[in-house]
Amino acid sequence: MVTGLGVVSAAGWGVDALRTALRSGRTAIGPFDVFDHTRQRTHVAGEVPPPTHPPDVPGWSRLARSDRFAIAAAVEALERRNLSYAATDAADDAGKAASPHSLSSRVGVYFGSSTGGLLETEQYYDALVDPQGTPRRAWLASHHLSAPAESVARALGISGPVETISSACASATLAIAQALDAVASGEVDIALTGGADCLATTTYTGFNALRSVDEAPCRPFREGRAGLSLGEGAAVLVLEREQDVLARGGTPLAVLLGGGSTCDAAHMTAPHAAGEWAAAAIEAALVDAGLTTTDIDYVNAHGTGTPLNDAAEQAALARVFGDRSSAIPIEATKAIVGHLLGAAGAVEAAAVVLALAEGVLHPVPVADGDRTLAVDLVERAPRPASHLRTALSVSLGFGGANAAIVLGRWSA
Repeated sequence: MVTGLGVVSAAGWGVDALRTALRSGRTAIGPFDVFDHTRQRTHVAGEVPPPTHPPDVPGWSRLARSDRFAIAAAVEALERRNLSYAATDAADDAGKAASPHSLSSRVGVYFGSSTGGLLETEQYYDALVDPQGTPRRAWLASHHLSAPAESVARALGISGPVETISSACASATLAIAQALDAVASGEVDIALTGGADCLATTTYTGFNALRSVDEAPCRPFREGRAGLSLGEGAAVLVLEREQDVLARGGTPLAVLLGGGSTCDAAHMTAPHAAGEWAAAAIEAALVDAGLTTTDIDYVNAHGTGTPLNDAAEQAALARVFGDRSSAIPIEATKAIVGHLLGAAGAVEAAAVVLALAEGVLHPVPVADGDRTLAVDLVERAPRPASHLRTALSVSLGFGGANAAIVLGRWSA
């Protein structure tokens, strides 16, 4: 069961900011200043704005950017774990005043990340080669990819398993599936799962060198799409067993039903054009969830906006759903907050939880006359969908990493 949710994204700090952005259909991708990009080919990204009220965490000012995102999302997820998403601001305040579940060795952290503290590593290197610079070794403290998950454990006093998956853009989705297994098997009673990544010069330059970045905010599943838009942030889901949630009088937000993964085993960056192994990952997730293709009511697609990826994903969906693939509603969260790389699947899972809990599908901006591929892309305005029962979230990464999870609407 998903019982808590926390998010940091280009839309702002918190779930409410993400909800507002998703429903607005307006992109949060635009000019940014995390680092100097004047010499780059493109100049837009999904940058997280400064926090209005940073969490009361010791040493906050010394934390790496991605560690801050991870901790803030985890704190919010724990604070909200007893609340319904129909809650009022007053209820939110009451929930924040209550003590979260006592953390112990029966709690685990399962995260995805692809950059860790790379931004601060670059800062160290720049100071190192600058004759007037003063490199600080503390900037290297979060260099390793496991830093966001470990920072959450330290900040919250979690002494159970702390595990990081780094498998490109499929990382967070794989971590969420791993957390599901850990809770279901009894390895832990509570799992904090998701991912965190931040913008960095190295990744921005790399994707620009590959000509994979659009000069404007990305346009998933549009015929004129020209590339992705990088983003940053974090999302954390709290997972618990159903009997434990009901025993304490809690109300689940959604049900995490299953996950699956495969690898194209073909190319370092390009997806398998026919979508064969992406389809196999989706089918594995359905088997794990005990569902069939007819049970899926909508898809939150990987939807990067690159010519190759969107075409391959469309092919994969056609393999799985057949003729129905053009009629299943599709969300493309990256059009709103950008591509969070290793954390992308986490913020997209959060979007799915919101859609299921509230019965609303989130639109993406589409310009007049901009033709869409043969998919039912939710566009321009929120689409009421009180009938939603189950949803599929897909993540497809470099190296041919494919992952999918299935989530369901909670009903007592």
